[in-house]
Amino acid sequence: MNELAHPLPQMTPPAAMIRTLGLIAAICGTIIVAAYQGTYRAVQENKRIAVERGVFRVISTAKSIVEYVALPTGTVEKVGAGETAPAGAIRFFAGYDEAGRLAGIAAEGAAKGYADNVRILFAWDPLSRKVTGFSVVAARETPGIGDKISKDRDFLANFPLAAEVAADGKALIHEIRTVKHGTKTQPWEIDAIAGATITSRAVGRAINDTAQALLPRIAPHLDQLKEKS
Repeated sequence: MNELAHPLPQMTPPAAMIRTLGLIAAICGTIIVAAYQGTYRAVQENKRIAVERGVFRVISTAKSIVEYVALPTGTVEKVGAGETAPAGAIRFFAGYDEAGRLAGIAAEGAAKGYADNVRILFAWDPLSRKVTGFSVVAARETPGIGDKISKDRDFLANFPLAAEVAADGKALIHEIRTVKHGTKTQPWEIDAIAGATITSRAVGRAINDTAQALLPRIAPHLDQLKEKS
């Protein structure tokens, strides 16, 4: 048999392979960046709409809302929709009733749950100094277990929840915390759902962490916020 009749295929030079792979990577990168930039505004707008709907849901008497930031300097300022908050600022919403009076404060909180971060939006009543309720912004908890936080009547009955700023204005008088199911004894405790304790604790941490940082900043400015300007 004559081996010269079947010559071996020529190998592609390494430099050519690198150039081709580089070109493919550049094209894919350009497509990804273009898709991200092309959809960014729409995604952000959808998020803004979802959060605003959440604010109206947790502050049921609100007819209008104004977005603020609480700054590390101790002041509060209005921010426009989609406007970037300054470093260290905490974004929150003031909800106003039909007469333009402050109906409640809403803010986002997040904490690690069973599968991922549980993001919630909670409402705080400045008159009673209580967290009156919450809604889930995003969660990937186990269906049928973790999603009980928004359905379980006993869990939702934890609210309103005591959340009053201490006299020195530095933190809440009592830490908001989730306790084992059936052991709640204090108005600032959250009675966990049996079988969904991790998600229940995420709700408690999310509220406590944000409330501890936000409420001491805005408590001195409630007169400024009490009427829509």
